[in-house]
Amino acid sequence: MCASGEIATVHQVLHYALILLTFGALTGVTTVLFGFGGGFVTVPVVYAASTLRPDVVDPMHVAVASSAAVMVVNSLSATVAFRNSGRLRTEYIRPLIGPVAVGAGLGAVAAGHVDDAVVRILFVLYLVVTILDSILRQGFLTPHVPRDHLGPHGLRTAGIGIGAVASFLGVGGSVMTVPMMRRGGVPMADAAASANPLSLPVAVVATAVYAAASGGITASNLSAGRVGAVDLLAVCALLAGSLPAIALSRRFVGVIPDRVHACAYIALLCVVTTVMVIA
Repeated sequence: MCASGEIATVHQVLHYALILLTFGALTGVTTVLFGFGGGFVTVPVVYAASTLRPDVVDPMHVAVASSAAVMVVNSLSATVAFRNSGRLRTEYIRPLIGPVAVGAGLGAVAAGHVDDAVVRILFVLYLVVTILDSILRQGFLTPHVPRDHLGPHGLRTAGIGIGAVASFLGVGGSVMTVPMMRRGGVPMADAAASANPLSLPVAVVATAVYAAASGGITASNLSAGRVGAVDLLAVCALLAGSLPAIALSRRFVGVIPDRVHACAYIALLCVVTTVMVIA
């Protein structure tokens, strides 16, 4: 009976890893094309996969924490890939990095004090608001008219808010930085590329906070394949799929027509919202 139970557990873990490996490739593509760092794909995927495991009692927190860890590597890889492309908009990146990191710390700490179900609801609500804003308010689908310009102080204030929301929901911040840059007249390919270095401070700070949560590095956590709330199996499986995809898909950046690229961004958010509602 014990051997049978162990076999069943092994099969569950392999099934879990295979699901994440498959979606890891999609994570890599969205990192390059949309600047997500993987957050908007990894959160619903890890959440859905975690519900299949009886040993995971807080699937949404695990999903957000694991997403942050994946974004560290994905965002760094994409940033390096785009370093010499001329697509990184330093006028947005430089003033935002510090404030985004500060906000990320605040958001990650706050998430640890909020119920798992509440984080999921807020995740879905934020997606819905972002989708409606992108469709109904001018500047995203047609970025050249009108153009919104934030001064240095405005960018710093926005950065704290971006970092806090991004780390709280495990999404890297691109869902806010990309629309902001679009409304400043930035082409979609450049906005997506520039979102990756801005996801780095969110991912690093959030991962550190989540890794220290739930007891941090303990024997029980390690035996369950976790460091704090970070699921190591999920992170490794997702990266195994995402890193090759980043290397391949970066060749297509700039080839996609700008408006099609923007519409695809919104379409992906709609798919993620649907998955999170029905999961």
